Amino acid sequence: MIIVEFSITPLGTGNSSLSKYVSEACKVVKNSGISFTITPMGTIIETETLSDAFDIVRKAHEAVLKMGVSRVSTSIKIDDRRDKTRKMEDKVRALKI
Repeated sequence: MIIVEFSITPLGTGNSSLSKYVSEACKVVKNSGISFTITPMGTIIETETLSDAFDIVRKAHEAVLKMGVSRVSTSIKIDDRRDKTRKMEDKVRALKI
């Protein structure tokens, strides 16, 4: 399982509130049908392949551009562990705090 955390930031919107842009990107993730978690600072997704993950992030990135902004910055963190299968929840449970 590939776990990807990404954050999309539209630039030059003329407003400090970005929720309408983030919401549009989150709709893309939700409509993809994959497992995801939205956090205050980004979105975490689980996919079977890296290409699936990149496809979802690309579509979310483009959805924000389609809203009329002229610049979007997207940051991506990838956890591609291949020695065993685990999910987002497994990583949190392993902390034992």
